[in-house]
Amino acid sequence: MTTVPGAKFLYSTYERRLLDGLDRSRLPHHVAVLADGNRRWARANAPGEDIIAGYRAGAAKLEEFVGWCDEVGLTIVTLWVLSTDNLQRASEEEVGPLLDVIVELVEHLAATGRWAVQIVGALDLLPTSVATSLREASASTVGVDGMHINVAVSYGGRHELRDAFRSLLADEASKGTSLDDLANHLEIDHIADHLYTAGQPDPDLIIRTSGEQRLSGFLMWQSAHSEFYFCEALWPDFRRVDFLRALRAYTQRERRFGR
Repeated sequence: MTTVPGAKFLYSTYERRLLDGLDRSRLPHHVAVLADGNRRWARANAPGEDIIAGYRAGAAKLEEFVGWCDEVGLTIVTLWVLSTDNLQRASEEEVGPLLDVIVELVEHLAATGRWAVQIVGALDLLPTSVATSLREASASTVGVDGMHINVAVSYGGRHELRDAFRSLLADEASKGTSLDDLANHLEIDHIADHLYTAGQPDPDLIIRTSGEQRLSGFLMWQSAHSEFYFCEALWPDFRRVDFLRALRAYTQRERRFGR
């Protein structure tokens, strides 16, 4: 037991060295995270409890993570908390409590009054009461001058592109644009203007936990030139030191943007 204070001191010292050693001029402006591994964490750490224990632990970690991002001066953070695939595949008994955890998380983030919270995703796939609660929490942060947080709920990259094209076509139709004219004059920026994250810079850094090394459709359009950092830790076990290591790795890379 006497070694615990010493271990904590060494850990905090290493954490401080990482933080002090960061090249602040090279830090990312927009970081996105795939907070993966909540279910596996629950099975390993709370075997006698419902799987929702993992989601609660994951939500608590997301709140910590947002604080870490704010501390180092990030501008935008995107949190993927529920994919369209998971929403459609999970049982009703699991989805209901998970959505409750997500609503509580968004309301907590909004209630701080420190950050602007935006919901991105196919909210039409959610129960009406859940979608309404998320929209209301987000609306309460309009005009907040602080870090911008995107919470990706019922989000899928293919769904986002589908919705972007639907919005683009409807917008052009309202102007009387024919399909031939649209086909001849369509530019990349026209599509980007209809994404869920329209008007925002693309993520500089995307972090995925739990050892998986794929994007699973996350920010398919926006991630064209993002840097990726994969971490073995399950999301609830993700530490501030892991976050700082991800930032350090990012600052040490040479970004080429396809050149």
